[in-house]
Amino acid sequence: MQLEKIISISGKPGLFKLVSQLKNGFIVEDISTKKKTSISNSSQVSLLDNIAMFTFDKEVPLFEVFENVAKNYDYKPTISHKASGEELREFMTASLPNYDVERVYESDIKKLAQWYNLLHKAGYITPESFVKTEEPSEVVVAEEKTEEATEKKPAAKKAPAKKAAPKADEATEEKPAAKKPAAKKATKKED
Repeated sequence: MQLEKIISISGKPGLFKLVSQLKNGFIVEDISTKKKTSISNSSQVSLLDNIAMFTFDKEVPLFEVFENVAKNYDYKPTISHKASGEELREFMTASLPNYDVERVYESDIKKLAQWYNLLHKAGYITPESFVKTEEPSEVVVAEEKTEEATEKKPAAKKAPAKKAAPKADEATEEKPAAKKPAAKKATKKED
C-alpha cells in the first residue's frame, strides 16, 4: 500500500493524495471524488505514512494496523466510524490486541475505521497492496550509506571551508591593493 502520498488535512473531511508542489502550497486530489484542489503551505497536513498507533510496548505504523484490519475483515469494508464506543473498542481490540487503552482515544479509532473505509472504497485496500517488496530493504541500505557519507563529509567539508575562507579574504585584499598602485603609476607617467 502506498501511504507515502496519502494525507489528511486538518479541517477538511476525507483523505487526499499529493499530486504536485506549488510555490506556495500543494495540489491534492480527494481519493474519493478524484477532485483536485490546492492547499497552502500553512495547512496542517498529516502524512498517513508517518502515523502510528500506541501499544503498551511500542508504536505500530498505521500501515500494519490497516493490514490487520484488512485480514480481519477479509479485505472488505469495516464497521462505520459512527458505531458506538463499545463496538469501536471491540474493533480496535480485534485489529491491534495490545493497543494502549489510555493513549488511543475513541476519536483515534473512529479515524482509523473511517480512513480504512475511504481507502478501501478508493481501491487502496487489496491483498496485493500489502505484499511487501524488497525495495524497502534496499532503501534502508541506501539510507545507511548516506548517513555514513554525511558523517564523513562534514569533517572533510569543515577543513577545506576554513582554508578556503582565508584564501578568499586574502585574494580580495590583494586585488584592491594591486589595482591602486597601478592606477597611481598610470597618472605619474602622464605627468
